[in-house]
Order: sequence, then C-alpha cells, then structure tokens
Amino acid sequence: MRAGWRRQAKPVSASEPAYEFGVVCEARADQLTACGLADRVLVAEVDWLEPEMLDTQRHWSGLTAREDSFLRWASVRAEAARMGLRGIYGHFDGRPGEADARMARLALLLFAALSRRPDAVVLVRDSDGDSRRRLGLEQARSDRTWPFEIIIGVAEPKRECWVLAGFEAKDREEEERLRKVMERLAFHPVHEAYRLAAREHGAKTDAKVALKELTQSDAERERECLSGTPLPILEERGKDTGLAAYLMEVRERLVPVMTGKKRGK
Repeated sequence: MRAGWRRQAKPVSASEPAYEFGVVCEARADQLTACGLADRVLVAEVDWLEPEMLDTQRHWSGLTAREDSFLRWASVRAEAARMGLRGIYGHFDGRPGEADARMARLALLLFAALSRRPDAVVLVRDSDGDSRRRLGLEQARSDRTWPFEIIIGVAEPKRECWVLAGFEAKDREEEERLRKVMERLAFHPVHEAYRLAAREHGAKTDAKVALKELTQSDAERERECLSGTPLPILEERGKDTGLAAYLMEVRERLVPVMTGKKRGK
C-alpha cells in the first residue's frame, strides 16, 4: 500500500453499512444499472448475503457518502479544484494516457483523499464507440497501488445495450414490438445489441431509440430487464457489449472485498 494511505477500520456503528463502495458514472440511470447488477452478483456469490441485507452491508456513494449515490464524471474537475488536488498530469507507465485515463486517475485521487475512504470504487462509462476509454480506465487503475479495489464497467456502446440484453417479451404486445424493431433494424436488438449506435442521436440504430420502443420509456420495465433475467443469460448476450466483462469484474474484484478472500483464491 502506498505510503500515507493507511488501511482504515470498518465503522462500528450499527446504523452504518459495513462496506462503502464509491461510484463514478455519467448519470443516475448508469448508477442504478451498474449498482443493481453488482448487487445481484454479490448476493449470488457471497454465501451469507441475502437481498434484504444489502442496505445494512453495503452503501453506494459519491464523495459525500451520506448524500450522494455517485460522483458524476462531469463534476470530477470541479471537485478536484475544490479539494485543491494537484499532480494529476503526467504519463502512465511512461506512456501517454488514453481517453479518460487522466480523468479516472483524478476521480480515484478524490476518493483516496477522503477521511473515510471507500472499500472499493466502481468506474462506469459508455464507450460511445471509442475502445480507448476502457484502456484509459485500466491505465488509471494500474497507475499506482490504490487504497481500495477498483472495478471497471464500460458499456459498448451505451448503457442501454446492457438493458436490452435482459429484455424478454412477456406478452403478445411486447412480442409485436420486438418483431417491429427487428424488422426495422434487420437484426435482433437483444441478441445483437452491440450493433446499435451511440453517437448519432435519433439514428435508425440509436440504442436509446431501440430501448424506448421495446420498453415504452417505462423505468420499471427497464429495471425488470436487469433484475429478473438470469445472470447467465445476461452474460451470454452481453459478451460484446461489455456487460459480461463487467459482471466478471464484480465477481473477481468486488466479491472478495466482502468475503475477505484474495482474488484468484
């Protein structure tokens, strides 16, 4: 562990969750998606953890643990200026930073500077079709020995593709919607969500449009796609959207934080 970053004792108050997990993402929808999926993996993998215990065992937070559930990427620079952080520039292992590398390093430095540092930090990003974003987040994670575990989730190309992977038509009306979207796209939006686009808003292959057509902009229906569909199905359909990789990151890096077992053991 880096000098100056001492391991902290867990909170002793019965009202405080045992584990604090920081989150950096773009919007509330991203936080709900990433954290909801992580919770499912934790419950599946941690023997003693039950769904009703989640709120007493872990808390998803931004820099202000009791008020914010995540830190926005757009707020990272302003928060760094407010906290007077310096030394954020420079290369990564002698190489220039890829997309988001410096911003991710700065976000991690913000969490590392807290008096009550989190036990883990989840970095969530849409790739928007730019593969360098994952490389940049990995550069930041490898930049130094951080005082917490770091989990990376990159949606290819958008978060909506993760939700689409969990869509199962539950009645004839939804079956008809799916048929029409498949006909319009000329491919399956659930099994081939990676073929959808991110940059051109309103385009024929816009991931947001496809999800809106299938769920009718119903937030609860979106939630059901990720809370009800079995994890193995999400992993199989999400191989090319970054979803399977994220679930593996949670399994290999976040689960050990709660079980006390080292990765790979």
